[in-house]
Amino acid sequence: QVQLEESGGGLVQPGGSLRLSCAASGFSFSSYGMMWYRQAPGKERELVAAITGNGMKTSYADFVKGRFTISKDNVKNTCDLQMDRLTVEDTAVYYCKSPAVGLYWGQGTQVTVSS
Repeated sequence: QVQLEESGGGLVQPGGSLRLSCAASGFSFSSYGMMWYRQAPGKERELVAAITGNGMKTSYADFVKGRFTISKDNVKNTCDLQMDRLTVEDTAVYYCKSPAVGLYWGQGTQVTVSS
């Protein structure tokens, strides 16, 4: 049974940082890339960052490039998203995702950026 469990969200002031983590199970984690998506209230879910199975290549949406860093630990089966210089526009529920899990989505973790 595949499972993705996001954690690390919370309330942070503009300019602050958070580190999200995704714990994966039920599939061969090292064989698949991972992605982080987010969904803000009233908006479509959007891709934030992606990383290859071996962790060697990453890509980012323009709106987070230079501020967010995705990483992958194939021993711990975790995928993290380090978020720096957060802005109020980063407020959203963040989800991790893998092509290995089909239509499955975890519960996500809420990130709120507010003064």
